[in-house]
Amino acid sequence: MTTETSKAMVKTCVNALEAKQGRDISVIDISGVSVIADYFVIVTADNMRQVDALSDAVQDKMAEAGFELRRAEGVQNSGWILLDYNDIIVHIFDKEQRLFYDLERIWSDGKKVVDVNEL
Repeated sequence: MTTETSKAMVKTCVNALEAKQGRDISVIDISGVSVIADYFVIVTADNMRQVDALSDAVQDKMAEAGFELRRAEGVQNSGWILLDYNDIIVHIFDKEQRLFYDLERIWSDGKKVVDVNEL
């Protein structure tokens, strides 16, 4: 079952992504289908500079809220960055990489969160 901490992390993350104009933000509750995390947050960036800007914004806001980054993956100019916060995993993609990885399809057994304010 998801925790209040996980929910607060999702809200903080989504607010940071929205502030930097991240597109097509998707939140999937995977707590019932996997032990790797409670939520996936997926976002699309328009270009590589925005991928980096979204990553920086999430890391800054999460650190301000006291949430520790466990691991970051992805290389510069690869079109994707993964930020692992234990309870939530943030996937930042450019358009091409998001279509390629299609995480919403792969994790379709999870529950799509329609409104993060209702968490």
